[in-house]
Amino acid sequence: MLGYWGSRPDPSTKDLVLEAERLGYDSVWTAEAYGSDALTPLAWYGAHTRRLRLGSAVMQISARAPAATAMAAMTIDHLCGGRFVLGLGVSGPQVVEGWYGQPFAQPLARTREYVDIVRRILAREEPVRNAGPHYPLPYPGGTGLGKPLRSTVHPLRRDLPIFLGTEGPRNIALTAEIADGWLAAFYSPWDDAEQRAALAEGFARPGARRDPAEFEIAAMVSVVVDDDIDRACDQLKPGLALYIGGMGARGTNFHFNVIARMGFEEAAVEVQRLYLDGQRQAAAAAVPTALVERLNLVGPPAKIREDLTEWKRSPVTTLLVRADPQSVRVVPDLIS
Repeated sequence: MLGYWGSRPDPSTKDLVLEAERLGYDSVWTAEAYGSDALTPLAWYGAHTRRLRLGSAVMQISARAPAATAMAAMTIDHLCGGRFVLGLGVSGPQVVEGWYGQPFAQPLARTREYVDIVRRILAREEPVRNAGPHYPLPYPGGTGLGKPLRSTVHPLRRDLPIFLGTEGPRNIALTAEIADGWLAAFYSPWDDAEQRAALAEGFARPGARRDPAEFEIAAMVSVVVDDDIDRACDQLKPGLALYIGGMGARGTNFHFNVIARMGFEEAAVEVQRLYLDGQRQAAAAAVPTALVERLNLVGPPAKIREDLTEWKRSPVTTLLVRADPQSVRVVPDLIS
């Protein structure tokens, strides 16, 4: 899991991707927030690899019309020989309204409509029309000259996999109903009863796309191999503080809500208070070590192997590993 860039790209990332392919990793994933986009790096890494699946985790649906996303998916899937996985997510109101200038209302309904249009474009069975309220096709009004169209490009895979990055119970249930996989950003195999119940609800809905045996759950997990557990956890606390405290407004932060429902609400409130007050170091220090350990694989190899037994008992099928080059090389031995 490469995520998105900071102030500039890391020139060593391509070598890391090549090393991951050599070591037998399954896939490489990129993200976007309000800087680097998810697709361009994937195309670059895809040009230098032959086997790795290439996934977006996630492309923000407000950044592109459904047709633009379908076009990009078809294009990169052809160029990489059928290795692309389209991961989508709604982001949050700060980014959607502040960066993209789009409304954030009704994210579940928008997601359902968006995915349906993308699938129909990929299927290429007929010119695409959509009567839904969020993405009407053709556009009503305007010149009146809009017409339903069908892609000139024949997709390499009409059934190209679509994953959704979601967090709340209703969103996760929607994911199990309409998607091929779930991108889980804050998942703890020790505290996953709510997620399991939401997935089961989605799978049980009439017309659900996949059954549980066909569905992929890809959980993002940081790996820090270090004999000093506290030192390992300290490396990850600033990132958690950012998402708990800064990736959303007070009262409207989906990441905060996930952590609170895991039983860390009091700590999450304090982290958010400190972060929004500009005390970022103090916010990081307030992140409980126990929380870091529940969400990630940290510590000496023996501890990580023991923690992995809990992950293997969970419904998670894939770990999207965030790690430095040294840990990337160690992970294959830890999971064998």
